[in-house]
Amino acid sequence: MYYIIKFLVRLYFRIMYKLRYEGRDNIPKDTTVIYACNHRSNADPPLLGTGGRGKFAFMAKEELFRNKFFAWLIRSLGAFPVARGKGDTGVIDTAVDRLNNGRSLMIFPEGTRSKDGKVAKKGHTGAALIAARSGKPIIPVGICYGEKLKFRTPLTVKFGAPIDPAEYCEICDAPNPRQLVKLKNRYMADIRFLVEGAPEEAQEDKKEEADNE
Repeated sequence: MYYIIKFLVRLYFRIMYKLRYEGRDNIPKDTTVIYACNHRSNADPPLLGTGGRGKFAFMAKEELFRNKFFAWLIRSLGAFPVARGKGDTGVIDTAVDRLNNGRSLMIFPEGTRSKDGKVAKKGHTGAALIAARSGKPIIPVGICYGEKLKFRTPLTVKFGAPIDPAEYCEICDAPNPRQLVKLKNRYMADIRFLVEGAPEEAQEDKKEEADNE
């Protein structure tokens, strides 16, 4: 059922938009990964899911699980609930468990949708923490299109080179917070590069990161 739905969703996007994928060769074939992606619309999870490899897991706000049928549907597609704003630390354990049991994780580190299409200057360290605890690589992803997603809009999903968390922090249950920030700065800069084409700000992020190594 999972792969049937995945095929149908991909077919829908190819019919509705001028969809193409770039950099899929960057996705490792021998391990699950963490996809860290920019966030522009509700279409982002299925867009990312149809372009990535294998099965996915993703966090969804707990309100979406109140309807029994919809809860069953999104659970079958890999969703698990998160209580936003309540310090739900168990969600990290769940994410690591999913990665260790054959599902790649999609996460949107900006934390909210962008209104102007630009990538937020700051992001959250959740993907970094999950990577540090699981040892799984992070794949930066950029979903790129014009001001609005309209019928036959050119739409590109770009997959960047994998980031090894071991290059930034120790792989353990309690990684150093400052190291997590460095890892977060790296994937945020890479996402910005994919979406905005290496604007000056993204280049400065990469230079600062190199200077700190």
